[in-house]
Amino acid sequence: MKVFITGGTGNIGQYVTLAVVENGHEAVVLSQNPEKYPSIGKKAKLVKGKITEYDLMADYVKGCDAVIHIALGWGNEPVSMLMNDTAATVNLLEISEKAGVGKFIYTSSTAAMGHMRNGMDETAVNLPIDIYGSTKSASEAYVLGFTKYYGNDKNVTMKRNIIRPGYTYSNPPFADGSSQADTRFRDIANSVINSKPVNLTQYDGTQFISSGEIAQLYAKLLDSDKDGEIYLALGNVFTGWDDIAKIALELYPESKSEIVYKDLNWSSTPVLYNVKKMERDFGLSFDSKKDLRDHIKWNIDEALKRK
Repeated sequence: MKVFITGGTGNIGQYVTLAVVENGHEAVVLSQNPEKYPSIGKKAKLVKGKITEYDLMADYVKGCDAVIHIALGWGNEPVSMLMNDTAATVNLLEISEKAGVGKFIYTSSTAAMGHMRNGMDETAVNLPIDIYGSTKSASEAYVLGFTKYYGNDKNVTMKRNIIRPGYTYSNPPFADGSSQADTRFRDIANSVINSKPVNLTQYDGTQFISSGEIAQLYAKLLDSDKDGEIYLALGNVFTGWDDIAKIALELYPESKSEIVYKDLNWSSTPVLYNVKKMERDFGLSFDSKKDLRDHIKWNIDEALKRK
């Protein structure tokens, strides 16, 4: 297959691009700054553009068998988020169908689901609590609801599926690759190597998943005949930020840092997502232990370079 990937040089996208190519497909990767990623350019065709440049998108999508939409269009207000992300997704969705693309995978977020309810799975009602979550939820609705053209009653033939990542982290796969932008791993590493207190909220954590792990779900879904499905993409275990800090202290034993907890009266029992669907459908289940340890080590090494 020839696969068009938006956001294919980002935190998740670089690993998805690699997985697509390693599975024998041809990848065309959209990037705003393709010249910054020569290593990915050796694996895939890099093209320059933004997801809001619709005529350009239409040219790039021509001749492609599948589209994987990962790129995020950001905005600080409801209308700018609508125009930069949801409208861009809907336009790419229609462009892809009109071009004869057979498969479309949309990257949403657990933020679309909003309020945490223990045991939530893909059947939970979306109750977003911020603009970002509302944007993702709205885009999901268009992806799933785009089954027919009104006026001529033409059915949509393109298979459309959704992946909802949770907290996803990554080490760069290349020297010029991308990494997770969240500062918490970096802050813990900086505190540990400088023997400063590691300040954390008690019982804070999540079901971490690495970009390399989540890329396996994209690859499996791309090669499947699934249609109209949603998949939560998170680890199968809860890991606390204090667990992250303890691993960092283990990896840098000369540190004199101590973990200092802020008590917000959070429950010691974590609220968990149910991620059994990707295991049932594709045999995928991740505890992320090795990848987390590698990522913590990478952050410590980077902090030592900055010291």
